[in-house]
Amino acid sequence: MIVAGLGCRKNCDAQEILRLIERALDQAALPLVALTALTTASFKVDAEALRKAAAALGLPLLLIGEDELRAASQRALTRSSVTLAATGLMAIAESAALAAAGESSTLILPRIKSAAATCALAKGARP
Repeated sequence: MIVAGLGCRKNCDAQEILRLIERALDQAALPLVALTALTTASFKVDAEALRKAAAALGLPLLLIGEDELRAASQRALTRSSVTLAATGLMAIAESAALAAAGESSTLILPRIKSAAATCALAKGARP
């Protein structure tokens, strides 16, 4: 299982997220077909851009609860003071990717960012 963990600002659109996912996969030398899901924090449930990006790719959008995000954040590489101030979490994209991919998951690609979004890739054994 390979998942793309995502974070975004309210003004982000689906095309920006799709371009960022493509860039992340290119940097990790992975084809789009390797991606099994998109994931983000459950408090992003109303982020229409994330839902549209998942629909465009034909992938599920997994919403991760704050407890799971906090547990996975211990394995994240990025520490963002801006994200911490806004959400109480150090890294949404990495934490979401790691949590969705399972306890033994690893980051394939640490967080990269665009103007209004972040993306990280994780690999795990979850089906």
